[in-house]
Amino acid sequence: MKVLLLEHPRKIARVRCNDIANTPLSSCLISGYAAGLLSGRGHEVKIIEGYLEGLSYGEIHRAVSNFGPDLLGVHMVYQWEREEDLFAFLGELKGAGKTPFIAAYGFYPTFAYEEILRHSQAIEAVIMGEPELTLARLAERHAGAGLQEIPGLAWRNRSGICIQPREPEPNLDKLPFPVRTEAMLRLPEINIEGSRGCYGGCTFCYINAYYGMGTHQTRNGDTPAEARVLLLRQECPRSGTGFGGRRNVPDFSRWRGRSPENIIAEIDRLLAEYGKRDFYFVDPNFFGPGQYGQDRALRLASLLKERHIHFGIEARVNDIHERTVSSLAEAGLRHMLVGLESGRDESLKRLNKMTTVAQNEKALKILRQYGIEPNVGFIMFEPDSSLQDIRANYEFLQRNALTGDLAITANVLYHPMIILQGTRAYHKLQEEGRLKLLSTTYEGTAGFADRQVAALASIMSGITNYLFVRMDGVWSGKAKEPKGAQLIYDHLNRSLLSYFEDTLARLESGKQLAPEEIEALVCKAKQEIENNFSGTD
Repeated sequence: MKVLLLEHPRKIARVRCNDIANTPLSSCLISGYAAGLLSGRGHEVKIIEGYLEGLSYGEIHRAVSNFGPDLLGVHMVYQWEREEDLFAFLGELKGAGKTPFIAAYGFYPTFAYEEILRHSQAIEAVIMGEPELTLARLAERHAGAGLQEIPGLAWRNRSGICIQPREPEPNLDKLPFPVRTEAMLRLPEINIEGSRGCYGGCTFCYINAYYGMGTHQTRNGDTPAEARVLLLRQECPRSGTGFGGRRNVPDFSRWRGRSPENIIAEIDRLLAEYGKRDFYFVDPNFFGPGQYGQDRALRLASLLKERHIHFGIEARVNDIHERTVSSLAEAGLRHMLVGLESGRDESLKRLNKMTTVAQNEKALKILRQYGIEPNVGFIMFEPDSSLQDIRANYEFLQRNALTGDLAITANVLYHPMIILQGTRAYHKLQEEGRLKLLSTTYEGTAGFADRQVAALASIMSGITNYLFVRMDGVWSGKAKEPKGAQLIYDHLNRSLLSYFEDTLARLESGKQLAPEEIEALVCKAKQEIENNFSGTD
């Protein structure tokens, strides 16, 4: 069978140009893994890189027509606003008879399947969770075979929308290595996946909900609403406890890792074929649970050291131990993203991070000891933040030297909690009647419980979003730096800190800021940003 996997063209709104939560980085290999499995089973597979190649829908239409797929899989990455161009394009393909069956897959459709199936008649099924095995079953099914026979699908029938869950593959070593397109290989680093899932249970993260879609006791034949409530009750117990019904206790069954030997076999093949020596592990949780995770990382480090490569990873702070980091640094570790999220233990508990401020600070110290300045995840503003939380966050950032670089400062001083479908936060706010949906069901927002926090968040959001857009060309590498760049950046960095600290102090003193005062302050900051660049463009 001929299978085409489409990475559709997509746009990031200007206000999201610095938003790392568009989709988990691991999504970049979803189509590649699916193509690897399908090819291994004898199917003819093609990946169209609509996004990376900058293709128009007209160009994609011609490519689809030329290939003539029996099955079209569409990797729908994120939909901050409903992309009518994509739905219209799929409808056009279907109407013209260019492909008999269209299925969507990825993080976004896993949670928004009901909305997608109701909105687009061209999409006949949505794959929930990991797509490889379900796509293979779709490709292998006989003409006319019922979709109810294929686990991992949501689909329409006469009575509405039905779902059939699937157990995820427990042994990742069984999956063929992912197919990498020419466009992917042009990226600065080769992305590689060493594990899936996470043993944590952060309220703002849907990693576990995605990878665990098939493991929940969802009953075959449930309506989407019944299935969603059942799933979320297991992911997000009403009692507020962590996974397994225990507060702040990690669930070690949610993480699956490839063996170090299997990972090395893939790296050796990539080195032999392409000679590139820069890699990035896209795992949301590189280490995995407990001593097992540390031992596995040490084994992998010993094998990587012989390959003389450089690589980056993403990790939880409680997994950062000196012995392991030392070994990984010797093996070529150069970059790490760590989710600090807050500088106050009370906030970390609300977020169910299962970490402490002390662990955050210890992790930073260890990483810097080995020459690794981490990229940090930080949530300055939660819906339930107090000014006391904000002050503790600011002092934590200052104390730990995390406000000395403009790009980092702009990020940590503004970042709100993003509320996405499939997360515990989304479900909790929905139950409380506080969730407000934006363009789609995929993302919601909630007003701040504290008016003073709302005022500061509005000011910092307005200032930093303007700065992100102004600097997007430089920070993305598409434009040259202005003359005297470092002096400009240092001045803007000090200015951002002053706006934040001065406003926080005013609010702490009891000052109420009217909407026009907030707008005037943001306009003043924008003008200051422009003045810094005057004569440099």
